[in-house]
Amino acid sequence: MYVPQPSRSDAAGRDAGDQPRVYQVWRGSNEFFLRGRFIFGPDVRSIFLTMFLIVAPVVAFCVFVARHLIDDFPGDWGISVMVVVVVFTVYDLTLLLLTSGRDPGIIPRNTHPPEPEGFDGSNDSGVQTPQQLRLPRTKDVIVNGISVRIKYCDTCMLYRPPRCSHCSICNNCVERFDHHCPWVGQCIGLRNYRFFYMFVFSTTLLCLYVFAFCWVYIIKIRNAESLSVWKAMLKTPASIVLIIYCFLCVWFVGGLSVFHCYLMSTNQTTYENFRYRYDRRANPYNRGVLNNFLEIFCSRIPPSKNNFRARVTVEQGLQQTRVASRGFMSPNMGKPVGDLEMGRKPVPWDEPRTAADIRDLEAGLGGFLDEKEGRLTHASPDLSRDDLPADLMKGRAGTHSRRSSWVNRTGTSESVDSMNAQIIAAWEAIQSDPVH
Repeated sequence: MYVPQPSRSDAAGRDAGDQPRVYQVWRGSNEFFLRGRFIFGPDVRSIFLTMFLIVAPVVAFCVFVARHLIDDFPGDWGISVMVVVVVFTVYDLTLLLLTSGRDPGIIPRNTHPPEPEGFDGSNDSGVQTPQQLRLPRTKDVIVNGISVRIKYCDTCMLYRPPRCSHCSICNNCVERFDHHCPWVGQCIGLRNYRFFYMFVFSTTLLCLYVFAFCWVYIIKIRNAESLSVWKAMLKTPASIVLIIYCFLCVWFVGGLSVFHCYLMSTNQTTYENFRYRYDRRANPYNRGVLNNFLEIFCSRIPPSKNNFRARVTVEQGLQQTRVASRGFMSPNMGKPVGDLEMGRKPVPWDEPRTAADIRDLEAGLGGFLDEKEGRLTHASPDLSRDDLPADLMKGRAGTHSRRSSWVNRTGTSESVDSMNAQIIAAWEAIQSDPVH
């Protein structure tokens, strides 16, 4: 995120209005519009295709069908055919924007890995071992009396809450992650699932509405001219195209509506259902059909955990550059990292992150090295390097050479075994120090 200028005093003296906003330095793959008021996924252009697939048939219906039905109904019923389809289309597009243009439930990233539970900051030897530095890959939490396993996210450096997953497309951890929908260009999660289902269901109703009144228009032509149904259909080719189009769309959006209706009744997400998580064990989130629907449609939508329009303060910027004093390892440090939950292939170890993680190790071990050297330096005010015994200086030089070679390789992608060997070698050098 935001990295301040080298001069801390200059950065502290700048106006708050000079700081960038959160959406301007966002580390995900999202696209922002209207100065951070709308957040979309990286495939936001697909929304225009979705809008075209909705608006184009409605315009054709109004021009070639509804316009001819205005005089075929008594009173104002004829004009209502066109008014209803226009209003319903606007409503459908509004739900599309509410689904794709809002925060789906993104969890803010951590600036450094969390401390392991039960860590007291010290041990018998006074230095952290690689086993202590490495965070566990998973943890178990209790949800409604049932144990649920949660995983550590290497990208966001946090333990994902239950039902949370990392979207490989948006590059964010999303609460109650359902899926990433390419048609709306956004993740579907805790804060927009309700609008997503309403959008899909209203699109189904819109298709059925156009489909039905196209047949009404064909029947009107058949009765007015005493023709067969096939000849009446040839009189209005636009109706034939709309009937076929709506029939195909209903299979897609209608089937999706039925599938998500089933998911809501059992309180599952698409992601959970595809992984068969609840085939052989109880679903800790299932509260009964009625309560499950009430949870989706009648519960209060939680506020976003991200204020995208807020200014990035100097303190927040400095926090990004601080190295964690504990120096804890990510569970996958030194291993090819891939999101198995999202089906991503493992990718090579990210070298910039490697350097940062090893600097964390250096901070954890370097403090102890400095402490040892400090005892030697301050043992006597008159003691200098020239006055020290040659064998002692040789031992100290070996310690520094080991440490320097270890630090100089912080930018390389060595295996985790090689890094552990360097740490152990440095610790053995300290133990063999004559001063110690």
